[in-house]
Amino acid sequence: MPSMELGVLSDMADIRKKACRKLFKQQEIYRSKVLSSYKDMVAAVTQMLNTSQSMRCFLKGTSNSTLVQFSGSSEDQNDTGDGGGIPVFAFWSISSHENLAEELVQMFKMELMLKRLLVLEFLSISCEVPQVNGFHWSDQLYPGEFDHLRACSLFSEETCEPVPPKLMDWKSDTPVVGCNNQPNHEVLQVYLTTWLAEGNINTHRVDEIFAVIQEEMHVSFR
Repeated sequence: MPSMELGVLSDMADIRKKACRKLFKQQEIYRSKVLSSYKDMVAAVTQMLNTSQSMRCFLKGTSNSTLVQFSGSSEDQNDTGDGGGIPVFAFWSISSHENLAEELVQMFKMELMLKRLLVLEFLSISCEVPQVNGFHWSDQLYPGEFDHLRACSLFSEETCEPVPPKLMDWKSDTPVVGCNNQPNHEVLQVYLTTWLAEGNINTHRVDEIFAVIQEEMHVSFR
C-alpha cells in the first residue's frame, strides 16, 4: 500500500492509513481462517491414521459362549484379527488392506507438512511494518498442535520440532528456518499454486485404491 499509485484518490485525507487499517482487519480474518483450515487438516489426518490402524477385529471371551463378542485388542496371540474368519473382504487379506491404508495415510501426512510450511508463511505475512520476530518451523501454531503431530508420527523427538516438509520421493537439504514477512507477488503465486497442486497426493493412485476397496466391500464412495 505505501508504494501503490492511487491516482486521484491520493488527494483524500489519510487514504493510505485507512486502506491499511481495512486491509489489516481483513488479513486478521483470513489468517484465522487459514489456521482453522490447517487445524482441520491435522484432525483429518489423525482420524485417517486411527482408522487405518483399527481394521482388525479380535474375538473376545471364550469360544464356548453363546454370545460372540469382538474387541479392538487381542486376547489371544493366535487370533489374527479377521473376526474369526468372517468374510468381510472378497479377495484381499486384511493385511493387504492395511498396506493400502498406510499408503494413503503416508501421502496425506507428507502433504500436511507441506501445507504447514505454507501456513507458516501465510501467518508471517505482514501488511504493515514487518514483524520483528517472525514464525519459525519449531513454533507451535496453535495450542496442542505438537501433541497432535506426535500422534501422527510427524514430530521429531530428536530435534524437538515437526518433521521437515518434503515432496514425494524428494527431500531438500535446505533447513527450514524463519519465514518471509514481505514476499513479493511472484512468491505468493508459488505459495498459492503449491497449496492447490497437492504435490504429495497421487490422485491416480488414490482412485485406484478406492476402486479396489469399492470392489472388495461392494460399496460406493460418492
